[in-house]
Amino acid sequence: MPHKEIESVCTYCGVGCDIVAHVHPEENRIVKITADKDGYVSQGKLCIKGKYGYDFVTDEARVRAPRIARRFLARNPHIAERLQGRLEPLDDAWFTTDLQSAIEAAAAKLGEIRDTYGPESFCAIGGARSNCESAYLLQKFARHSIGSPHIDCCARVCHSPSLKGMRATIGEGAATNPYNDIYETEFILIIGSNTTEAHPIVANRIIDAARLHDNVAVIDVREIKMMKYAKHKAVIPYEANLLVLNMMARVILEEELYDEQFVKSRTTGFAAYKEAILSDPYADPRFFKRIPGYEHLATKIPVIAREYALKKSMIFWGLGVTEHIDGSYAVMAITHLALLTGNIGKTGAGLMPLRGQNNVQGACDMGCLPYYDPDYQTPEKVGLMTPQLIDAMLEGKIKALLNMGEDIAHIHPNQNKIARAIDKLDFIMVQELFMTEIARRADIVIGVRSAYEKEGVYVNAMRRLHLSQPLVSSDLPDDWEVLTMLDNAMGGSFGYESGEAIWNEVRQVAHRRFSGASYLRLRRHRKRGLQWPVYTEDTPVLHLLDFRTEDGLGRYVYHRYEPRGQVAELLERGRVEGGFYLTTGRTLPHYNNAAQTLRSEKLDSRYPEDLLLASEADRDRFPESERVVLKSAYGQSAPLRVKFSEKIVPGTLFTTFHHADSKINYLFGDEADELILTAAFKSVKVEVLPA
Repeated sequence: MPHKEIESVCTYCGVGCDIVAHVHPEENRIVKITADKDGYVSQGKLCIKGKYGYDFVTDEARVRAPRIARRFLARNPHIAERLQGRLEPLDDAWFTTDLQSAIEAAAAKLGEIRDTYGPESFCAIGGARSNCESAYLLQKFARHSIGSPHIDCCARVCHSPSLKGMRATIGEGAATNPYNDIYETEFILIIGSNTTEAHPIVANRIIDAARLHDNVAVIDVREIKMMKYAKHKAVIPYEANLLVLNMMARVILEEELYDEQFVKSRTTGFAAYKEAILSDPYADPRFFKRIPGYEHLATKIPVIAREYALKKSMIFWGLGVTEHIDGSYAVMAITHLALLTGNIGKTGAGLMPLRGQNNVQGACDMGCLPYYDPDYQTPEKVGLMTPQLIDAMLEGKIKALLNMGEDIAHIHPNQNKIARAIDKLDFIMVQELFMTEIARRADIVIGVRSAYEKEGVYVNAMRRLHLSQPLVSSDLPDDWEVLTMLDNAMGGSFGYESGEAIWNEVRQVAHRRFSGASYLRLRRHRKRGLQWPVYTEDTPVLHLLDFRTEDGLGRYVYHRYEPRGQVAELLERGRVEGGFYLTTGRTLPHYNNAAQTLRSEKLDSRYPEDLLLASEADRDRFPESERVVLKSAYGQSAPLRVKFSEKIVPGTLFTTFHHADSKINYLFGDEADELILTAAFKSVKVEVLPA
């Protein structure tokens, strides 16, 4: 029997690649996945995760039947009594049961907690790994079914600063242009993005452009693969993004390279901004002459600034910008560059935050943030952000957690603290594919459909809506079905019978972006997708005439850089002493907590453990053992294998965080973005100890 070919969207990063699954219809099994030859996003190419990362769908470790922890039943004998005869022993820690019984138990416990401690003792975290329909219902369940404003998602540990910084300056926190504008631009600046590893299909376009036009500049804290194709490459100190970006703006102002007409007609506050930056001693590129090892940046940064200003340019950035204490301010500095030079609001010129999760853009659009309702409207009450929720758990104010598709016990910082907070909760319910770290600590775990088993809308990093369709059938519920059942069991009125019914409500509630994006149109335009806002037509390029601010003008929000971390040490002592500065990131074969990718032998065999990369020049500073332990002020890692490289700057280290048993996120504390509490994952001082 010939394989059936089904078009859908990749389940991994925020690029949102078009895929074609080759499915054995009788066996209900994915045989292989290929790129859609005519795919608007993937352009006939996929990264190895897209090609080979589908084995998780049929993995025997999938949570097929709902699980209830024995310890939960021991603490709640009245619920255990209600479930008499409906529990099957699984192992020493868990019983399994049917879906209705699991929902009944969860509803009973959540109802008790709400009645005893009030609705704001509940919080919900997650949503960016599922479709928009489920993300919308998660925030609606928290806000309306329970009455709690405490809803957050994984944007808290990735691009919340992009949303904050862009909305403060241009009124909209999303990519301004489609990926194909890479072919229309004259100059590309990449800062804080290891694009070839984290967003390879976007990287393919950039490499194509670089080979044709030699028009790429890359700024990062280590020498990354994309620098092989760069005309300009700048390896900068840790935590120096804002410093470098302000320097670029200073060069543009001092040399009068800014677009005077654009600044005058489309921005406000220019004079005050110019005065602030010209009087800031840290905005002068010559400051780098005082930083040992980085003196060359005093001339390199102005060269990059001039080329950016004089050409039709685009800026791409990732978590290397946002995961710092000044991440939001650095994003504002990025938008300042676009405003100064008129490199926004046109084809081939704009701003591209490269989003991480397959639907993190959509989850934010749906209102899975404590300070935004759907469509980025002001909620009736603003809730707590995840780090604040952790503190509230420790204080006994938050008693219950509903976790949907986000492994808070792995990918968030300060894991020792999070473990203590989780232990204080009265109830945790998790909706997941596998027994992740947070699922292992939960009271009730409900297995749900994966992205390859359901229909729904996903929004990628360039605001493109793609309606997925199931590649294989599954008898598991979708996330929104679990939430509907839970709402009904608690006396609510959710009456949704399909994802499309929820989406039609989204189109009314979030009409500013989605009113014209019906399932009918999304099915018809599955190849190209639609970029929000979608009314009669969609909108590939934002800000053509006005910015999405009240007066339509872009604004400058200047923030002065203050030396800290590695920069401060080099400035004061000329070298890094008493340890190393560590940064973290991704590697191509794995995705975030690797819950899905480690199920594929072709992926996991390429990167079976997190490696520590260190400078060849620091070899004599390391113990003789093959493995070392990293220790910070907050915790320590598991033993890590060391690989020495010429690509790493002396005094600095790099590792990934994909494998939970490496305990990398135990090294990070509560340092976070000053405005939006995104963790400072990109820099922490560590000691290197023998394993």
